[in-house]
Amino acid sequence: MEQNNGQALKGKRVAVLMTDGVEQIEYTSPRSFLEEHGATVTLISPKAKGDKVQGFNHADKGDSFEVELHIAQALPREFDALLLPGGVSNPDALRLDKASIDFIRAFGAEEKPIAAICHGPWTLIDAGVAKAKHMTSWPSLQNDLRNAGAEWTDEEVVIDGRLITSRKPDDLPAFNKAMLKLLSIDPATADRGPSS
Repeated sequence: MEQNNGQALKGKRVAVLMTDGVEQIEYTSPRSFLEEHGATVTLISPKAKGDKVQGFNHADKGDSFEVELHIAQALPREFDALLLPGGVSNPDALRLDKASIDFIRAFGAEEKPIAAICHGPWTLIDAGVAKAKHMTSWPSLQNDLRNAGAEWTDEEVVIDGRLITSRKPDDLPAFNKAMLKLLSIDPATADRGPSS
């Protein structure tokens, strides 16, 4: 990592929306990367502030992470970007939480950056963000995403306008670099890509 990038994201606020069953590395790697580049990252969850979110390393229990903000108190306007880690049960639970889906939908409506990896893009279907987007994900989601109107391809990272998607933990280096690049662009002057 280049030294001069240390503050590239200074002043940027990134929301991470997740709950129990999150794939641990898909939270810890992007969070560390964003913070190393100067961003402020907040863990938001349908669980109460101070509660713990259980991380997993594939099928094995991993670490737990303290919720920093309850979804009911989270205001999309206070954040510059949204990160959606995967893990199977994490997005599956978020899909059933109206406040979480509304939060994601607001980022899509305001064309703020959304970065989703592995099973994370699942919630984008319920939030209405997947339609007419070029995306990737964990392979088992491809039919769901296509049925929601997305164009799915098997690539390590896909960027469509302000949306970044990746397939799996192995893609994290490319995923993190794509977030850095997108968040370093001034939204007032950025080409927002094709509108849907």
